[in-house]
Amino acid sequence: MSGGPLEGVRVVDLTAVVVGPICSRTLADQGAEVIKVEAPGGGDLLRTMAQGSRNPGMSGKFMQFNRNKRSFCVDIKHPEGQAALLALIRTADVFVSNIRPNALDRAGLGWEALRAINPRLIHCAILAFGRGGPYFNRPAYDPIIQSLSGVAGTFHRANGEPRFVPMVMTDHITGLIAAQCIGFALYRRERTGVGEAIEVPMFENMASFVMSEHLGAGTFDPPVGPLGDGRLLSPDYRPVPTRDGYITVGPNTNAQAFAFFDAIGRPALKTDPRFLNAAARTANAAEYLKVRAAAMREKTTAEWLAILGAADVPAAAYNSLDDLLQDPHLAATGFFAPEDHPSEGRIRRTATPNRFSGGMREDALPAPRLGADTRAVLREAGLDDAAIDRLVEAGIVATPEARA
Repeated sequence: MSGGPLEGVRVVDLTAVVVGPICSRTLADQGAEVIKVEAPGGGDLLRTMAQGSRNPGMSGKFMQFNRNKRSFCVDIKHPEGQAALLALIRTADVFVSNIRPNALDRAGLGWEALRAINPRLIHCAILAFGRGGPYFNRPAYDPIIQSLSGVAGTFHRANGEPRFVPMVMTDHITGLIAAQCIGFALYRRERTGVGEAIEVPMFENMASFVMSEHLGAGTFDPPVGPLGDGRLLSPDYRPVPTRDGYITVGPNTNAQAFAFFDAIGRPALKTDPRFLNAAARTANAAEYLKVRAAAMREKTTAEWLAILGAADVPAAAYNSLDDLLQDPHLAATGFFAPEDHPSEGRIRRTATPNRFSGGMREDALPAPRLGADTRAVLREAGLDDAAIDRLVEAGIVATPEARA
């Protein structure tokens, strides 16, 4: 019994690297039983490509993205391996993959093939590009999507050169959207009894993410102004220096903005036509941000946090990556949870931030070694030990012992 709103949902997870594992981790954290299908010979690329590990195949990044999952290591290109996988899929509620559609169809794992053996299955394909366009079936990773979708272009507008967000943001966002779509489909299946296919394209989702923010005046036909939110695209839209560090200040409402002007000792700005209301401050965002930046240089971060906090003006210190490990709020909420991993020793993993009053997942499965659950999964699929031993000896499936 895992607890959580998805308790009892079985997910067959044929994904790798980040976008798919983020999706399946989200489902796993909410109580779903996630069986991660990996190929012999190394498994998920993220096991070895990410920096930081104590043992081969167990990088820190892999462990963060693959908690609460089981690993089934099988060669699905071999007929017996494919048969074992199909036996597992017959028992599943959800099948999720981030393999290109043409390759998925060649492997006999497309929607039409799988609905024939499991009509209640939710089949989720995470794609780089949606059907119907010239990019369909092209390969892509996060930087490709950041470049195409306008994410890098927002940096170009703000700072004069295109840049990538220094994290795989498009993978994270698309993975979370895919998990959301699976939840929607499971809800519909509860009413209809019938499964369905879902396609979640990275490019279109990220183009929507960017343009929902920056289409703005281009919403109208013809446009009533240039594209882009000038406030967000200002080079001054960033943490600003104080006397001893950095701070971020975000007064948006009139009450907050006027309290901010009082706090910095410039009450006359409350009657300045450029800053009289939210519309004026947005139209004059560059000047407004410069006022903030100039004022913050006059005191230390701690001094400003005390002053602005007393005035109920939104403000926060700047955290580096190292600072996050010591953040008092994260410490108080138990965000970095210690874990004694069976093969990797003492580790730190991020906790699930969201809470359900109806119950949360009670167990915490460690990120699995490659093939750690192969035998158990095959037994659950109906194979006896002799049949499993034969598959292991033939190299069709793998366990940690066989790999060693």
